[in-house]
Amino acid sequence: MRIYLDSIGCRLNQSEIEKMGLQFRAAGHTLVENPASADLVVVNTCTVTGEAAADSRQKIRQAWRAGSTQIVVTGCWSTLEPEHALALPGVARVIANQGKDHLVSKVLNLNEEEFDREPLVRKPLPGLHLRTRAFIKSQDGCDNHCTYCVTRIARGPGHSQPVGEILGDVRAALAGGVQEIVLTGVNLGSWGHDLEPHSTLRDLVEILLSQTGPARLRFSSLEPWNLDEEFFSLWKNPRLCRHLHLPLQSGSAATLRRMARKTTPESFARLVAQARKAVPQIAITTDILVGFPGESEAEFAESLDFIRQMQFSGGHVFAYSPRPGTPAACYAEQVPFAIRKQRSAIVRQVLAESAGVYARRFLGQTLPVLWEATDALGPGGWQLQGFTDNYLRVRATHPQRLWNQITPVKLEALQEEGIQGQILTPVA
Repeated sequence: MRIYLDSIGCRLNQSEIEKMGLQFRAAGHTLVENPASADLVVVNTCTVTGEAAADSRQKIRQAWRAGSTQIVVTGCWSTLEPEHALALPGVARVIANQGKDHLVSKVLNLNEEEFDREPLVRKPLPGLHLRTRAFIKSQDGCDNHCTYCVTRIARGPGHSQPVGEILGDVRAALAGGVQEIVLTGVNLGSWGHDLEPHSTLRDLVEILLSQTGPARLRFSSLEPWNLDEEFFSLWKNPRLCRHLHLPLQSGSAATLRRMARKTTPESFARLVAQARKAVPQIAITTDILVGFPGESEAEFAESLDFIRQMQFSGGHVFAYSPRPGTPAACYAEQVPFAIRKQRSAIVRQVLAESAGVYARRFLGQTLPVLWEATDALGPGGWQLQGFTDNYLRVRATHPQRLWNQITPVKLEALQEEGIQGQILTPVA
């Protein structure tokens, strides 16, 4: 059977469809790069914003219009709205998040032991979800109660993947030639809190660094209250990428309290200072949510000033989107959409400016780049795009495709789409 896997949203969703692809292949099926070629389509949905939910529905309709009549839908949006998902044309089955880890065995009516007969080796997914980096699901669910977030409702309580399972997934990725591992989770920094004996994310990383190799290791998003100064000692190992994604959401203390975030601007700033002291030149990116209910002009100005002070190396900006079932959806003083849109543009500009300041520090330096995308072959060679370990986007031209290879690159010029670089050494 030919299978097409699609996903919307976070890196955790990407890690889940990669695991599904591994299992479908182990069961003897073929992955294809578009729904028109597939006998079965699986769509992993998202609902973190209203736009993400709409994108999820659009993906399902696109698969149906491509001729798919056997569509399996899973993920956060379909978990919260299973009747709506099942009513979409072509949808044959909806599997909630709680059963997602067993989706392949359910769909194929197989015992999961079937997947263990041969060692599983990761192969990149074909098509739009082709990735050099392997996203490894290490944690799921969340016990925080941020008042705007529907993901906690869709994913359920936080729980950690066992060490043995994570090690197995990492080794399968390495066996497939992966150069970089990305640990993912809804609340990744809480990993180990529910295990016996109690463990921490630092414990997990030390195990992975000692028992696997030689790929680079990167984290997805980490909540700031899950980290302490001792955590940054991990970067003594050069395999750990110099990059942290720390969601701030707002630089206003009052807004953070209404969001029920377990941080303040002061504690966030201290953590960032500790990270930069322990790991010189580390890239720190963030998430900012603008237009939260009650965000006055004064609160927005306070938040904007703090964002400038932090000098982030990049970030994502979201206009607040009321999500059904969350406390904030019922709050008074909802900010008009036009103001949310305007504030989003302002924050994006500030983040773009600080990202440019950070990137310019590295012009003239030579850094290793993992080539992750290859455009069409042009007159000067392959148009390559990749990332340094500190998450600088780099572009270069080379006669060889170099996909999934790490090469030293001299960073020469900052452009709108990234840093233009020159590959220095011949590649075998």
